[in-house]
Amino acid sequence: MEYRTLGQGLKVSAIGIGCMPMISTGNIVYGHADDDVSTRTIHEAIDLGITFFDTAEMYGPFSNEELVGQAIKGRRDGLVIATKFAMRWDGDQRVGVDGSPANARRACEGSLKRLGIDTIDLFYQHRVDPNVPIEETVGGMAELVKEGKVRFLGLSEAAADTVRRAAKVHAIAALQSEYSLWERDVEDDILAACRDNGIGFVPYSPLGRGFLAGKIGSLDDLPADDWRRNDPRYSAENMPRNRGIVEAIAAVADRHGVSNAQIALAWLLAQGDDIVPIPGVKRSETLRDSAGAPDVVLSADDLAALAAAAPTGGTAGPRYGEAGMAGVKL
Repeated sequence: MEYRTLGQGLKVSAIGIGCMPMISTGNIVYGHADDDVSTRTIHEAIDLGITFFDTAEMYGPFSNEELVGQAIKGRRDGLVIATKFAMRWDGDQRVGVDGSPANARRACEGSLKRLGIDTIDLFYQHRVDPNVPIEETVGGMAELVKEGKVRFLGLSEAAADTVRRAAKVHAIAALQSEYSLWERDVEDDILAACRDNGIGFVPYSPLGRGFLAGKIGSLDDLPADDWRRNDPRYSAENMPRNRGIVEAIAAVADRHGVSNAQIALAWLLAQGDDIVPIPGVKRSETLRDSAGAPDVVLSADDLAALAAAAPTGGTAGPRYGEAGMAGVKL
């Protein structure tokens, strides 16, 4: 496995694992999952040299962290465990975004217990709270670093100016936001803000929530409770318009004799050594495929063909519905 360095010297495997799809029930379902299979997949990822695992209290909620915690028990050494906070909760019901230092502390302490670890390696603010200055939020998160409960700080879906302001309060190791061949808006100014401040970039949904892998032809391929049935880019209107991106990826994949997923991930890896994608997996087959992406070397012609087929703003439909879009790039 190849390794890369995010901000502040945080070394991780070049491919991380997005653990969100791994739980069998919960608030965000991506196909069918089995807890035992997911646990074995995490073990296999560790055996392959993958060190970077991403979860959040929001996934489940809470149960995803519990699954990850059980899976890494006895195998914690050398791993980089990332988790995230953003919400205020009434039991397991979200009652709003809360970026206060008090909520960061509450979430951190809960995550530590569920994960069964002494220190969170990378603690993200999952979504920026527009009602709490980022300076106040990061200041509270920095206190957790001083206390040894957190090693590194991160942000998710923050705007360029927010990133710059946050970095003045405390060093930020990573920004996690959606980035892929069908979602390139971060290239406008957010990536530059990260690089100006020595912040690594962690793309989530690097395969377009599975669409870029080329296995989903229609909504009928998804379970009735699958979250992607609400994704505007998966709509009956937009899905056919977005297939051109998949076809371009497939053409490059055929030339290299690899999967679509490996090409889409290799494209991201080629955008800079400070980029570490975290594809969501729940089965060993998908894991092994994604883990091979760092071995794929794309030519200049490959990169040009992919960029031309998937220009910034060229994907049909927004990446979230109206409520979801209101919470990004803040």
